[in-house]
Amino acid sequence: MHTNNYFSKGIFAHVTTITLHRPILTSCLVAHSAKKGELSGSSGRRRGYGRLQRMAVDHAQLDRDHVWHPFTQQQAWCEEEPLLIERGEGSYLIDDDGNRYLDGVSSLWCNVHGHRHAGIDAAVSEQLDKVAHTTMLGLSHPAAAELAGRLVDLTPAGLSRVFYSESGSTATEIALKMAFQYQQQRGGQHARRTSFVHLRDSYHGDTIGSVSVGGIDLFHSTYRPLLFQTHAAEPGDAADLERVLSVHEEEIAAVIVEPLVQGAAGMLTHPPGYLRAVRELCDRFGVLLICDEVATGFGRTGKMFACEHEGVAPDLLCLAKGLTGGYLPLAATLATERIYEGFLGAPEEYRTFFHGHTYTGNPLACAAALASLDAFEQERTIEGLQAKVELLWELLAEVESMPEVTEVRGRGVMVGIDLGEHDPAPRLGHQVTLEARKRGAIIRPLSDVVVLMPPLSISADELRALIEITRKSIRVACAAIQPAQLAQAAA
Repeated sequence: MHTNNYFSKGIFAHVTTITLHRPILTSCLVAHSAKKGELSGSSGRRRGYGRLQRMAVDHAQLDRDHVWHPFTQQQAWCEEEPLLIERGEGSYLIDDDGNRYLDGVSSLWCNVHGHRHAGIDAAVSEQLDKVAHTTMLGLSHPAAAELAGRLVDLTPAGLSRVFYSESGSTATEIALKMAFQYQQQRGGQHARRTSFVHLRDSYHGDTIGSVSVGGIDLFHSTYRPLLFQTHAAEPGDAADLERVLSVHEEEIAAVIVEPLVQGAAGMLTHPPGYLRAVRELCDRFGVLLICDEVATGFGRTGKMFACEHEGVAPDLLCLAKGLTGGYLPLAATLATERIYEGFLGAPEEYRTFFHGHTYTGNPLACAAALASLDAFEQERTIEGLQAKVELLWELLAEVESMPEVTEVRGRGVMVGIDLGEHDPAPRLGHQVTLEARKRGAIIRPLSDVVVLMPPLSISADELRALIEITRKSIRVACAAIQPAQLAQAAA
């Protein structure tokens, strides 16, 4: 259990030299104007990028001209060479120049069994030969039904109903709406339960409901006028949660938590016993417990689900990211039978859960999810993970001892390497990721916390290579920035 107090500390020897060939344009606006002039004829109409022209297309320039990236300052993006990933293979991503990179963040925490897994590839292909998509509104399909049954068997006891969507944000949004409507339809004093409790520094997605129960000001403060009121409790502090529930007891519909690890906050960890205490407090105060396992689910903490570490069964469980093995967008919100029955009634009573998405329960995604669950069983993924987790944290001990590192924290294969407080202008965490890219690894920062979350299928040698690349990248990036900071301070 690598949890140093409430927020605890986590990287060997393969170096690839990456050669970049394309010129870097320093302004999206300049590039866009030039490209529009080049592509426009005398009629003012733009020529398309058709199949016959594909060999001549500059994809990097097209990206600069037209793509708006998530969580990205586009001005800075256009000042750097974009990395265009063309394919994947096992633990590696491969760019359009053929350079190979260890996928150190599982393509944003979702790839489980590696890229181009034969079993998942085959399952998606087989489903594609049948039908790519069919609605779940008024219809069903075999893959959705089978997957629901397997998820009920796999998740903590008491969860018996599965509502599909496409992302972690929608999974949590659905859980919040279910909890709210459930309390409303119970009637009486329960109808006053219209608010929620979340943890400080929490992250549950980017839709309005999920942002309302988020606690990261950098992401959420701009949208505050759009949000509904919630109550924040200190993470890892059961006494503070008890205080909040005591003060607002009659107005709380549910408590929502990321169990064990708050990923987007920089891999902040909770002390042992905290999740169990949260469950007991929810029971005592008669409120629902929502566990958001979008990031922690499917083996990331060393068990299939983080809730298993403390024997906790939530009332609502949110899953996404690793659900399809990182292949296709699919999410699931699981509910207890008690909550499900709260929505039953004659059509004219309007107790229906009025929520649904076009691609809810997409057959291709469900086929990928079923194949991913097969891989967990056939490859004994969780059993084999334990030795890798032990090796990972042995390797991270050397990283934690570096003078450039303030703390390494996490659980299982979820790792945050905190580089401490720095002037934000040099973007130290980002510089570390650029250095890692030169050495053959893709990692990502959360401000100046370097995040690692490799696929569960990563080999021991690949794990050693990833940690060594990360260690060297931290050292080089910090050495380059510190003289500049000292010179600025002197000036």
